[in-house]
Amino acid sequence: MSIRLTEKQKKVLELIYESLESSGFPPTIADLKRELGVSSNQSVLNFLDALEKKECIKRKGGHARGIRILPFGYKEIEKEPLIRVVGKSAAGPYVESYADAFTDWVPMTKGILENEKIAMSRDDVFIIQIQGDSMINAGIDDGDMLLIKKSGEFKSGDIVVAISDDGTTVKRFIADGGKRYLKPENPNYENIPIIPGEINFEGKVILNLSKVR
Repeated sequence: MSIRLTEKQKKVLELIYESLESSGFPPTIADLKRELGVSSNQSVLNFLDALEKKECIKRKGGHARGIRILPFGYKEIEKEPLIRVVGKSAAGPYVESYADAFTDWVPMTKGILENEKIAMSRDDVFIIQIQGDSMINAGIDDGDMLLIKKSGEFKSGDIVVAISDDGTTVKRFIADGGKRYLKPENPNYENIPIIPGEINFEGKVILNLSKVR
């Protein structure tokens, strides 16, 4: 797909990338006005509209602070895709939910995304850092960074991020006949029964980044 961004449009895209990488958040309209040297909000909105029409960015609800850069956008500015780091999850006892514990974004090499068949335009992926040792026999150690893909389908054997009122945890999902439970990969920990309505899956582990980076 040929995009043909103007120099100003490319500048806006670069500013969005730099803000995400440095602060964890997209720039505000005021930030963009100052960096671009324009006086009106509408000028900034026009740039964002153009970038969205050219499939370089996606805005959540049309707001500047809800910007996500799409694959064509990364290609235009020759940058590696950025993935959210949302916080910590337990490999051991539950830890407090990471839902509001967003930390930052980190660049992800294109090769990793291609090898894992991640389509940045449609897949919702994020990174969590593991806390604990309940998954050591699955090669997941305390402090490891895991790439998680949100999904609506899970099969027995998947390593999942599970959420309950107690918090979040990473365990292997096991479906054995009529039994459903979360299995640690460390004999020092017990299985966690899955009670319908009390435990939900946020996503599945697709890669241990600490073992490949």
